[in-house]
Amino acid sequence: MTHELTVLALAGLLQGVQFVLMSVPANLELGPGKTASPRDSSRLEKPLIDQVSDKTGRLFRALNNHFEGLILFTLAVVVVSLGDKGTGLTAICAWTYLAARVLYVPAYYFGWSPWRSLIWFVGFLATMLMIVSALI
Repeated sequence: MTHELTVLALAGLLQGVQFVLMSVPANLELGPGKTASPRDSSRLEKPLIDQVSDKTGRLFRALNNHFEGLILFTLAVVVVSLGDKGTGLTAICAWTYLAARVLYVPAYYFGWSPWRSLIWFVGFLATMLMIVSALI
């Protein structure tokens, strides 16, 4: 398996870890009556993310952010892999993306400003470099 595909698999596992990190405290804070419900707006006063503690809300937003970033990263890995454009640069970019995503979770949770945004940008830039590299 290529480095890029390995990192994509690990990024998927990270997504699962992030889901657990968010869902456990959310379920403890809200209770199964809310988290197992159909979550209709007519039944809830406000969205669940607005009903949890600040730190659990940060974990929720970090999870959603990773879903967004993972879309672009997956696209980059597919383009590099199917185009047979994997290089040392694309491998470094893939590992950089993963490192940035791992660091992003505590950065968001603990409110590291402006570091959280910088960490996000490193992962985004690594992803964009992979795509550009595949086109060259």
